[in-house]
Amino acid sequence: MASIKDIVFDSPHPASTARFWAQALDDYEVAPYDEEELTRLRSLGINDPEDDPTVLLVDTDDRLPRIFFQLVPEDKRAKNRVHLDLSTTDAAAEVKRLCALGATVEAEREDWITMQDPDGNEFCIMRS
Repeated sequence: MASIKDIVFDSPHPASTARFWAQALDDYEVAPYDEEELTRLRSLGINDPEDDPTVLLVDTDDRLPRIFFQLVPEDKRAKNRVHLDLSTTDAAAEVKRLCALGATVEAEREDWITMQDPDGNEFCIMRS
């Protein structure tokens, strides 16, 4: 039986999108760039982690799936086929916080608020 190892988002700029989600989600952080990873990037001609084509978020407690942000050349063109539902104790405050980070509100429903991250990827804040 399979289990989720990674969740992967396509992005025109993985570093900034990863920073948004690291701030948006509890218990996640951008994976540190150790010397081995910096050497690997330099071997690909990438001298700045800001230009990394695959940025990884890791769970600080190592119990949740990793989240990758990978560089793609094309813009998002349609509604997501899969999205994240986020839980919170105060939906209104969370929406305000996420908007301050660069998210936008797409639609409000009785039980959830549909939002978009800075790349236009949809996600929902659950009201209950």
